[in-house]
Amino acid sequence: MSRLWSRFGARTAAVALLSVGVAGGFYLGEDRKTQQQGLTAQVGLQADQAEYDHQHERQAEQRITSARQRATEYRGKLRAAEAAKEAAERAREAEAAAASRKKEREAAEKKAAEKAAATKTSKPYDGPVPASCSEYSGNRETGCALMINAGFGIDQFPCLDKLWNKESGWNHKAQNPSTGAYGIPQSYPGSKMGSVADDWRTNPATQIKWGLGYIKGRYNTPCGAWNYFQNNHTY
Repeated sequence: MSRLWSRFGARTAAVALLSVGVAGGFYLGEDRKTQQQGLTAQVGLQADQAEYDHQHERQAEQRITSARQRATEYRGKLRAAEAAKEAAERAREAEAAAASRKKEREAAEKKAAEKAAATKTSKPYDGPVPASCSEYSGNRETGCALMINAGFGIDQFPCLDKLWNKESGWNHKAQNPSTGAYGIPQSYPGSKMGSVADDWRTNPATQIKWGLGYIKGRYNTPCGAWNYFQNNHTY
């Protein structure tokens, strides 16, 4: 009886061990499968992360490249704008210089034409000529003497006398209320006579010297100035 139970117990134990082994193997197999699936999923996540990082790096590189291109284009536009500004400034300076030269040339041509016209149309004075400046008095006598000192003949004084008699009556304080012309030669403005001396407001000699210089430079002679005045009512 004891042997029978002993064999039965052994068989039972063997069957139990076999069952445990089979069950253990099954569970071990399932665990490996689960582990493999987990590893596969982890590898997939890592691959996705790597792809995401790669795309992110590419986008960052593209943004950097784009920013550099925009910066280069902006610098190019700045240089072009600066060059255009400099070219425009040079053009304006050239135009201003050309306009200034043209104005100076026209003024010189006008002066030369007036001087030539006065010389061409002026006639020698055919009226009475004073023997000397002592025939006059006051500002006229002073004007006659200064005119001769300036290199003109006394035969020019009757023309000068007529010219400045029309302009100011030889009054060294005469002032035109509408234009502001001042003094014996009616300088406009009167301050021009300051090129001779500072006392141009009160000194007849200063005014006469300036007037004679103006006449010589523009009309050659007092008779040339008087002739021009008769045709234009100014000189």
